[in-house]
Amino acid sequence: MILALSFPLLLGLWGGTMAEGPASSPRRPDGLKFELPATHYETEESHTPGPIGGLFRMVRVFLHVVQPNAFPEDILRNVIQKKLDLSADYEKIVHYEIGIIVCAALGLLFIILMPLVGFCFGVCRCCNKCGGEMHQRQKRNGLFLRKYYAGSLLVICMFISVGIIFGFVANHYIRTQLEKTRKLADSNFKDLRTLLNETPSQIEYILGQYNTTKEQAFSDLDNIKSLLGDGIYQQLRPKVIPVLDEIKAMAEVIKNTREDLVNVNTDLQELKASSARLGTSLQDITVSLEQSLSDPMCSAPPGHATCNSIRNDLNQLDENINLGQLPSLDKEIENVNNVLRIDLSSLVQEGYKTISDIPDRVQNQTMDLVPAIKSTMNSIGSGIESINKQIPLQDKLSPFLNHIDEYETYTHQTLPVLEKYDSYRWLLSLVVCFLLTLIVTFYYLGLLCGVCGYDRRATPTRRGCVSNTGGVFLMAGVGVSFLFCWILMMIVVLTFVIGGNMESLVCEPYQNRKLFQVLDTPYLLNEEWRHYLSGMIFNNPDINLTFQQVYSDCKDNKGIYATLKLDNSYNISEHLNLEHYTGNINHDLENMNVQINDTVLLDAAGKKNLMDFSSSGLDKINYNAYLAETAKSPTKGNILTFANDIEAKARMLPPGSLKQSLIRNAQEIRTIYNGQVTPLKASMKTLHNNVQELQYKSSGLKVKVANIIYSLESAQNFITNSISSIIIQESKKYANMIVGYFEHYIQWVRTTITEKVAACKPVATALDSAVDVFLCNSIVKPMNLFWFGIGKATVLLLPALIFAVKLAKYYRRMESEDVYEDMQKGSLGFPRHQTTQTL
Repeated sequence: MILALSFPLLLGLWGGTMAEGPASSPRRPDGLKFELPATHYETEESHTPGPIGGLFRMVRVFLHVVQPNAFPEDILRNVIQKKLDLSADYEKIVHYEIGIIVCAALGLLFIILMPLVGFCFGVCRCCNKCGGEMHQRQKRNGLFLRKYYAGSLLVICMFISVGIIFGFVANHYIRTQLEKTRKLADSNFKDLRTLLNETPSQIEYILGQYNTTKEQAFSDLDNIKSLLGDGIYQQLRPKVIPVLDEIKAMAEVIKNTREDLVNVNTDLQELKASSARLGTSLQDITVSLEQSLSDPMCSAPPGHATCNSIRNDLNQLDENINLGQLPSLDKEIENVNNVLRIDLSSLVQEGYKTISDIPDRVQNQTMDLVPAIKSTMNSIGSGIESINKQIPLQDKLSPFLNHIDEYETYTHQTLPVLEKYDSYRWLLSLVVCFLLTLIVTFYYLGLLCGVCGYDRRATPTRRGCVSNTGGVFLMAGVGVSFLFCWILMMIVVLTFVIGGNMESLVCEPYQNRKLFQVLDTPYLLNEEWRHYLSGMIFNNPDINLTFQQVYSDCKDNKGIYATLKLDNSYNISEHLNLEHYTGNINHDLENMNVQINDTVLLDAAGKKNLMDFSSSGLDKINYNAYLAETAKSPTKGNILTFANDIEAKARMLPPGSLKQSLIRNAQEIRTIYNGQVTPLKASMKTLHNNVQELQYKSSGLKVKVANIIYSLESAQNFITNSISSIIIQESKKYANMIVGYFEHYIQWVRTTITEKVAACKPVATALDSAVDVFLCNSIVKPMNLFWFGIGKATVLLLPALIFAVKLAKYYRRMESEDVYEDMQKGSLGFPRHQTTQTL
């Protein structure tokens, strides 16, 4: 059945799938993720017997006690090689089987003696011996013995009942498991077909994933502008863009400086004119005040003191500034205008454009290369597709599909026969269990009737019908026990010898894989082959391929290629040579010629423009003189306060021309202050601030320009000297990315074919289903539980019938009894035998 299929299928599947041993998984490129669709199988990987498993383990413990010896590997090897010599290996066989032999011998002794003992017992009772006389002698401990016999028989019957239950359970379990065998076999055959049918489609799927790899590579080739060009641009950006930003900022500084110079120069001219007008106005008001102070009233008190006080403060009307000494900035403005004749901002923008155009230049220079690489990739795809044609998978798998059909047909023909014979076994097992059930039922009924019908006041000859019936049931159980217990023991011994040896020689060594170790013994199955499997598969017995390794790998769901070491027959590495497929792509990418060495950030005119600006004379302007002069007050004193003082003093004078002229002069001074002094102060403050700003901008101008030119030359030198290495570095990085897709794909193909394609777990599952599930768990283990339960019950029948015979005397109605007559006054009593005839 399934067992017959498993090993031939394992030997045959080697040609179905070709893969290499497990390869180290490469780093997966971004955007590529390959996943082989999972194959679903119906058969469960593990089988658990359920609650009955505890009973199976109990029987196994008993077998280990009976047969504690190690697995006889040497004997089994001799059996397989047909070299077993009973005369030479007799001691080894007896030593290993001593436990089973002793138990079987005891069972045979039981089989022989029980019928003889039963016959003798029956004859003896017919002769009114061995308890056959219907007379019960009175004993002082009779009450205790009755209870002791009844209790012992009850306990023994309970143990017998447990054994009977084990028998019923085991019998039912075998039947239900065999009913599931057809479904188990069908699922295994279906899984094996799935394994064989899915393998070619899996190979086609794996090879078909090349298109996904190629599409990703095509996409990156079409995006060479952003991937390669932008990579070069990003390498240059940190060195170049900050310099261009500084030059751009300096161009703005030049423009702003020219505006500041013009503003300062214009404000200065206006302030000079305003200062001149203020000086004239102050001079005129001073003359007017002197004329007023020459009035005759100033010669006599009280005007004399007032006039002298005003005359002493006339110096407050003097000018405090000399803006005429500040030179004009026309020369500096002319120098800056000469600098601005060259548009530095446009030159900087050209530098920006030169750098930002690098991706476009890369794309334009590789326009002819990309189609060539795509053509190479298409040719690689044709080569990979041809691999599937080179491996005749379907031709090699078709014969095994036919074998599966043959084995499935054989299984379907055999299962009905097996089920038919199992029905006979099931019926026989039921008869055995019901025989024991009948016996123990007699005992239970005997105990029940005897206990319930027993009357302590009744004499043995006057016992009730219920009590007598209990005794009859007990003796009936004894009779049936003698009739059938030896037959039951025959069945127990037969199943014990078969089941015990199957458990220790097949099931247990299969689970701990010692059976595979025996099969892997060199030159065992073929005297000329060191390793049988490799001799069958490769016709090379020196390859270390063992049954245990193949089973373990299939159990771990590894691919058949790695499991059967098919690299010794078909080396897929030669057909999936990475250099063979990526060498042409590398060659095309290495021939990629990107030239951007002519990149100029700022030409000589731009540099000269910066130098001219640094030598425009802005740093030679005497800013301190401008700041000092514009920080002064236009007049030496506060003429507004002076006007208020004049008016206050004039109003203290008596009416007259002096008073009127002084008040008029005070008003004129206020008008000068509001109309000329106040605006002049505001203009001077504005000029002061503008001069400060201009001074700040021109501070260290030569150093700033020199630093910019140095940075510019450094960046230009970096481009000139390093652009080639940057292009090579980024080109190699880009090429590695493109080639990396194919490296990842090829490595994935190897790994997947090795670890996932044609994963042979269904083969191990089929073998487990045949040996572990069907043979061991469905037949051997429940059969062992059956003989264990029935054997225990049969052995316990011996003490049970002894106690039943003893106890029946206390329940059955006797034909005669002992009667005691007491003598007068101290004389001893003596028994008198009295027979009572019961009708």
